[in-house]
Amino acid sequence: MAQHGQVGLCFYDSEDSSLHYMVDTPDNDDLLLLARIIQEVSPHVIITSAKQERCMTRYLQQLGSDPHYKPEVVTYPYVDFGLEVGKQRLLSAHLPFLPAGISERDKMSYLSSCITFDSPLMLRAVGALLKCLDRRRVGVELEDSSVGVPILQFHAYTLKGVVYIDRDTYSVLQIFKSDLHPSVYKLQSGEKEGLSLYGILNRCRSKFGSKLLRQWFLRPTNDLGVLHRRQEVIRFFTSPRHSDIQRTLQALLRNIRNIPNLLRRMSLSHTKVTDWQSLYKTVYSAVCIRDTVRALPQSIQLFRDIVEGLSDDLHYIASLISRVVDFESSSEENRFTIKANVDPSIDEKKRRMMGLSDFLTDVARRELEHLDPQIPSCCVIYIPLIGFLLSVPRLPSMVEKEDFEMEGLDFMFLSEDRLHYRSQRTRELDNLLGDLHCDIRDMETTVMTQLQNAVLERSTSLNRVMDLTAELDCLMALSSASQEYGYTSAKLANHRKIIITQGRHPLLELCSPVFVANSVYSYETEGRVKIITGPNSSGKSIFLKQVGLIMFMALIGSDVPAKAAEIGLVDGIFTRMQSRESVSVGLSTFMIDLNQMAQALNNSSGNSLVLIDEFGKGTNTVDGLSLLAASISYWLRKAPVDVPHIFLATNFHSLLQLELLPTNRLLSFLTLETAVDGDELVFLYQLKEGICRSSYAANIATLAGLPAGLVRRAVEVSEHYRTGKPIKRTDQQTSEEQAKRCMSIVEKFLNLDLEDKDLDLQGFMKDELLPSAGELLNHS
Repeated sequence: MAQHGQVGLCFYDSEDSSLHYMVDTPDNDDLLLLARIIQEVSPHVIITSAKQERCMTRYLQQLGSDPHYKPEVVTYPYVDFGLEVGKQRLLSAHLPFLPAGISERDKMSYLSSCITFDSPLMLRAVGALLKCLDRRRVGVELEDSSVGVPILQFHAYTLKGVVYIDRDTYSVLQIFKSDLHPSVYKLQSGEKEGLSLYGILNRCRSKFGSKLLRQWFLRPTNDLGVLHRRQEVIRFFTSPRHSDIQRTLQALLRNIRNIPNLLRRMSLSHTKVTDWQSLYKTVYSAVCIRDTVRALPQSIQLFRDIVEGLSDDLHYIASLISRVVDFESSSEENRFTIKANVDPSIDEKKRRMMGLSDFLTDVARRELEHLDPQIPSCCVIYIPLIGFLLSVPRLPSMVEKEDFEMEGLDFMFLSEDRLHYRSQRTRELDNLLGDLHCDIRDMETTVMTQLQNAVLERSTSLNRVMDLTAELDCLMALSSASQEYGYTSAKLANHRKIIITQGRHPLLELCSPVFVANSVYSYETEGRVKIITGPNSSGKSIFLKQVGLIMFMALIGSDVPAKAAEIGLVDGIFTRMQSRESVSVGLSTFMIDLNQMAQALNNSSGNSLVLIDEFGKGTNTVDGLSLLAASISYWLRKAPVDVPHIFLATNFHSLLQLELLPTNRLLSFLTLETAVDGDELVFLYQLKEGICRSSYAANIATLAGLPAGLVRRAVEVSEHYRTGKPIKRTDQQTSEEQAKRCMSIVEKFLNLDLEDKDLDLQGFMKDELLPSAGELLNHS
């Protein structure tokens, strides 16, 4: 399914009975991403909706014209691609891996850990795929009709060389962040990029550069060839001695316009004057960019591609437009006009048109001699498509239409108190001069068509401009950010270790006056699973996000915020760092946490990065602790080559105190350093090896502003609970107060006159003794 610039798809592999899905992903109007996937997967059957956008129809037509690859294309009614239909088919599919006796509600919860439910186009495609499998009975043709096509497993699909990152990871790492625009005039399109990694790195000068950079963010790569190509350009422009060249190129990039849209309008003959101006500025600037890059080192691949790819066709187009189009006259007349000496016949007609004014004045003078003496003046005018007319002022006596009649003249129309006639001389002018204005416009339109055809013949060269200049724009944007923020070029390789020296959080360091840098070491055979403990607010979450962001920046080829970095490229980044309610699935917060952990457990490999923060805090402490310990143990039982880089921050100190994890070289323990100054806790934000022995909850509570008496009571209860002592109520009286109260009751009793017949002894016992006795019993 392709809708609104997004593509959602899935496919079934009959060899292992697995269903592969790809989350909804942006694609351009030519569906280049889809074309790559089709080329990589090479499906035998392609299923799509009968109701599709034009881009999909065009792509399928191009696919059908390929003589080397002829898949079967099947179209289903649009109703078969319904969202709810897709969910119901998924729930009723034959899934042998589901636990026996699972309810329909629990089935949805289970499936949400296997396949994402927040990609509507993909879910629509899943529904249509399941219908096709049932119709064709793939793999079960000889079985009874009650036996469904089995789906033994789900796999998230990513293109080769593309790193898997789910939507939640983009959110929690703040790679993208949309904020409402503060301007009241932008309520309709009231979103802008907030404080995010994309926001601080996007310094592109052209719209296409910004669009390409977003695509790099959405499809980070671990292709070393691509990353080294980007790095060498960034490294060149981060040198201060190349700053003047960078400014020159960025100024030229501002003039690059949307060439595909311009070419599309040309092919439809909808070209405006502004389109010709934009095309000329674009092509001229592209030629200047090529000439500037020629002087740069041709050992850099992108520079060499620009010099070779921006061919002489561009210079030809620029000179042709400059020689033909009269931009000043075109702007004044709001239509396409050409310069002199382009077409002699047009020049001749224009000369006659320019000399027409004096000639018509002379004709009008002669016409006036033959008119009624009461008419003071007249003129001869030219109106396109109508021709030459004699125009005279309307006299006061001319009231009715009959009064407009004049001998030898044919009345045409009345306009603004002037009467317009056709005379013998104006008819002669029509025959002699013709419709000059329309002839000129038609001839200039013909020239414009010829110019359009010349441009369209070189459309390949023009489209190449967009690809190369957008890439150059992105890389200069990344180099600008690198210079401003003091980033370092990372050493990238295919090994399985991560070494980041004095790494920094690229966003937090912009908001904090002092930022403490920390190093990261994760090797192939040791320290790959890191348990990070420390009090709240000590910087655990920031450190996890810092690692994730640095790794992400390396995967787009950017420099990284560190003193030095040697990074082994990963194939996926998995996070369990932030809970959110899922509207489409309706799961609890903890259930979503479990789903995210399940996806990390099931889909991560030895080349993945897994970030886990506070897992298990949404449920019973013992249950959360048990699930966390079991998950880490599951990873540690794998072969070392299959254990991903895991960074786990937790406040479950019992995980370590009770020794719930096996001894393993891959396991390391880190904590964030703190110091206690009297009753005050000081955060040093420095990572070190070791275990945090205390949560420092009381100190954190004091820093948060809780009353001192409340904090003291909390410390008392915690200490009594830890040591097994009974916890006393805060409203319990002291033994001295109890003794005084007992003496008071005794004195009152001794003062009673027991011989008094009116004495209400029972009432005394009830009012004085029993309530006190009840309290004493309660306290005991």
